[in-house]
Amino acid sequence: MTTLIVVVVIAAVLAFIVVGIYNRLVALRQEANQAFADIDVQLKQRHDLIPNLVETVKGYAAHERGTLEEVIQARNSAVAAGGVNDKVHAENVLTGALGKLFALAEAYPDLKANQNFLSLQGELSDIENKLAAARRFFNNAVSEFNAAIQQFPAVLFASMFGFKEREFFDLGEARPQLEVAPSVKF
Repeated sequence: MTTLIVVVVIAAVLAFIVVGIYNRLVALRQEANQAFADIDVQLKQRHDLIPNLVETVKGYAAHERGTLEEVIQARNSAVAAGGVNDKVHAENVLTGALGKLFALAEAYPDLKANQNFLSLQGELSDIENKLAAARRFFNNAVSEFNAAIQQFPAVLFASMFGFKEREFFDLGEARPQLEVAPSVKF
């Protein structure tokens, strides 16, 4: 009888531990999901702002059609991007195109002084700052989640419950390209 009680107690303790591990992993996964949703909100604001910015520049630099089309194409690709890797790549291309657009604006003093352009540029700068913060928060949540599924004893159960490592929202190989200022020649 005592053996049965000991076995039941051990089974109950193990079940309690497994449920605790599972609940912690679910909470961390949800935190990472929410952090990615926060990035999506910032990206949506960014994507909504870009057509207004391009239209403002169009009036001053109509003959710079290639740069403007590149920005719009990059924006459309970013809007259509799916998973983390696709979004990272598309957003990196969009960031590069926006850099060219702002470099282009430097060549047009009237555009640089346009209140609408300055307002849109300020809004975009604000969104970029919020986006950087959201990416940091997401990467931190992913780091905590990935560490949790690799730690003992969770590592014994994580794959069994379908928990897989998440990818970071990182610039990756595109970082050196994005750190170089774009050159605009006339």
